[in-house]
Amino acid sequence: MTDATLKDTAVRRRISLPAIPVSVALAITWIVAMLVIAAFAEKIAPYGFTQLDLRNRLSPPGNVAHWLGTDELGRDVLSRLLVSIRISLLIAFGATAISAIVGTTLGFLAAHFRGAVEQLVLMLTDFQASMPFLIMALAVLAFFGNSLPLLIGLMGLFGWERYARIARGLAISANAQGYAAAVRQLGATPSRIYLRHILPNIASTLIVSTTLVFPEVILMESGLSFLGLGVQPPMTSLGNMVGYGREYLTRAPWIMLAPATTIVVTTLAVSVIGDWLRDRLDPTLQ
Repeated sequence: MTDATLKDTAVRRRISLPAIPVSVALAITWIVAMLVIAAFAEKIAPYGFTQLDLRNRLSPPGNVAHWLGTDELGRDVLSRLLVSIRISLLIAFGATAISAIVGTTLGFLAAHFRGAVEQLVLMLTDFQASMPFLIMALAVLAFFGNSLPLLIGLMGLFGWERYARIARGLAISANAQGYAAAVRQLGATPSRIYLRHILPNIASTLIVSTTLVFPEVILMESGLSFLGLGVQPPMTSLGNMVGYGREYLTRAPWIMLAPATTIVVTTLAVSVIGDWLRDRLDPTLQ
């Protein structure tokens, strides 16, 4: 082989994209489709999600006017499903972002101050891990009532202790390495050290943790809505639709099957992407 051929082969290897398994490609396609639906739900939906069609009550799927059928009030299941995807993803993304920010911040504070602050953060993480979150959520929602901002904020308290432990351990390890000490000696402030230097180096681990928390948030919101303490009518969510459809499981199973299938496939897709990212970003597996 000539030198030109060897150089061309080397360049192609450097610029070649990593092979993506079929399962991961399907999972990414599904998540992108869910995001597009969430962004344009009202434009895609053939009807308003509260619009009634009493002449077609409990119409089965396959109807020309209602592809996924209707419920007992004649509301279009497809239209309600599209809006439910938007609400459930809004809650999941909002809660996951809050959980990641709170947990990472507390982890950095524990790593920076050590001593009493570190012990306090570790005590809070142990308390959070030992507390049944579903019971706490039920108590808070029953006492303070329900609203979408309150639900997102409450769900944001789920899983933050994982971020705190990961951020604390990795930040302590980073502080012991040369690059953090060198930047500190140059006079950089603690916030600059943690946000500009340490955070980018531990971001891959936090991203993988996010893909683990995200599906759990979806399932938790679905469980609360199923129990009637999540999203309240006339607003709808995937868990709300499942809880509503259980009363018609024998007569009109399509009311519950459509949102239930969406929940299962979405959480599975996020988990598949998370496993793939973990393998890709873990240097020990390269």
